[in-house]
Amino acid sequence: MTSYNIYSWNVNGIRAVLRKGGLQNLLDSTNPDILCIQETKAKQGQAEIDLPEYEELWNSAKRPGYSGTAIFTKPAPLSVFSDFTDDIKNSHPWQDDSYGDPLSEGRILTAEYEQFFLVNVYTPNSKRELTRLSLRHKLWDPAFLEFLKQLEQTKPVVVCGDFNAAHTEIDLARPKDNLHNAGFTPEERQGIENYLTAGLIDTFRTLHPDEQRYTWWVQWANARANNIGWRIDYFFISKVLLPHLKSAEIHEDILGSDHCPISIRLEF
Repeated sequence: MTSYNIYSWNVNGIRAVLRKGGLQNLLDSTNPDILCIQETKAKQGQAEIDLPEYEELWNSAKRPGYSGTAIFTKPAPLSVFSDFTDDIKNSHPWQDDSYGDPLSEGRILTAEYEQFFLVNVYTPNSKRELTRLSLRHKLWDPAFLEFLKQLEQTKPVVVCGDFNAAHTEIDLARPKDNLHNAGFTPEERQGIENYLTAGLIDTFRTLHPDEQRYTWWVQWANARANNIGWRIDYFFISKVLLPHLKSAEIHEDILGSDHCPISIRLEF
């Protein structure tokens, strides 16, 4: 039997979470086979990481100190590639916005394993004034779903990361107060719904249908201490992988970021 203990964490700056000891605490307490990180805010070599058991994979933003994804993996991947495939890049009307080029922000990192593709994603935030909602709704979400379905033609997918959206009212503490705010607009919620309609499985919600737990808290007003949060970090898997899903968890006790880690365990 082969088992994969996979963790995902938006660290809000890998150098900061290293300095706070949060990353080492996660590794010591959980010993993941694979760790996917979002919002590294660094390029490889800018953070002092000494993890000899893990192979390091990075996709950093061109803009310094911004965005970025990384994967730390014990099992050797069969292949690794960054960002969208060329045909998806070329078939959508991508353009720079006031924040830059979304295709140069290190937002997607894919590692292929024997049984699946693992896709680590940091979805663009729609921003407080919803200035990136159109990019998110009309371009990013459709292109990303197209990318996942393209991968599924070869083998199943495991998709994890910060999707910057709560799907339904159970996924945030104050849904009525946030109906038209970034992270809970109808457009963003539809983006999540479209992944499910296309056959992907929300692992946590499938195994914990009624639990109201969160993965992100604003950094003021004691939101985390009072558990006024949002579930915006997800593991989605292809439907054919559901029989192999043994657990899906949220780890609120691990500190160091405004997000907490999430995990799944797959057995083959």
